[in-house]
Amino acid sequence: MLRMLSAVPKITVTALIILAIANLLIGVILRYFIGAITDWLDVDPIPFTWVEEVGELSLAWLTLIGAAIGIRSRSHFTLAVFVHRLPLIAQLWIHRFNHALIAAVGLLVAWYGLKLCLLNSTLTTPGLQINLAWLYASAVVGGVLIALYGTMTMISPPPQGDPLH
Repeated sequence: MLRMLSAVPKITVTALIILAIANLLIGVILRYFIGAITDWLDVDPIPFTWVEEVGELSLAWLTLIGAAIGIRSRSHFTLAVFVHRLPLIAQLWIHRFNHALIAAVGLLVAWYGLKLCLLNSTLTTPGLQINLAWLYASAVVGGVLIALYGTMTMISPPPQGDPLH
């Protein structure tokens, strides 16, 4: 059950990537091909303002959930200039401190995302009339995942390939 639950963010990001690519393709087709055809036929153009809204929403969710997945899989860029020269116990505590900072930033993002959700809960997007709280909820979900994954990484031992071993 826990393994299935941990796969949800990865499945969500995969679906968001597919949505973003399809949305971009539809936007190009509507803007350059269908737009040219409606101009040539001298008929009313097909409105496609919704494409930008779908792209913005999918990109926000994709970015924040993807950042959390990067923390969990330890795939974010790290620069070890000085730390590797310290004793192993100092390296371990620096590792823990860094991930505690990551978790704190995740909580901060979630907190301000929640405040933005509440502030914008009465507003909607102009094209699709989607509540703007859905846009800012990405910060809440992403921030909570970042805090959770940062904490899990902080308390778990570093992997074998890590400079601490």
